[in-house]
Amino acid sequence: MPISSDLTNPRNFITKITRYNKVVIIPNSMTILDELLPISIEMGKRNLTGIWNFTNPGVVSHNEILEKYRDYIDPGFTWNNFNFEEQAKVILARRSNNEIDANKLKSEFPELLSIKESFIKYVFEPNKKTGGA
Repeated sequence: MPISSDLTNPRNFITKITRYNKVVIIPNSMTILDELLPISIEMGKRNLTGIWNFTNPGVVSHNEILEKYRDYIDPGFTWNNFNFEEQAKVILARRSNNEIDANKLKSEFPELLSIKESFIKYVFEPNKKTGGA
């Protein structure tokens, strides 16, 4: 799931899930584009080829993302959950929920942040609402 810091873009994953009536609580691997796109340029410069899992290490759930959204962006934001079986009844296509191994990428780029750290640094901190906003 690619994510950018542009929370005004309706195609952004975070923007999408803030508009859902309910979200499922299943952790997934995700990619913070603001961090990984510069790494992709460096990979080209280093002539790194082959198969790479282009994701931040670790997993994060929709709830964890929405908690950070509430904490950093909209203190009044609320959401509801449903379980995997309830979700399956209302979606058209099955969803893939997984943890992708990012060890190869992390070994080449040790500065690569975990998904939870990257969310804060590249998405939520830059968009943080302060004062009466």
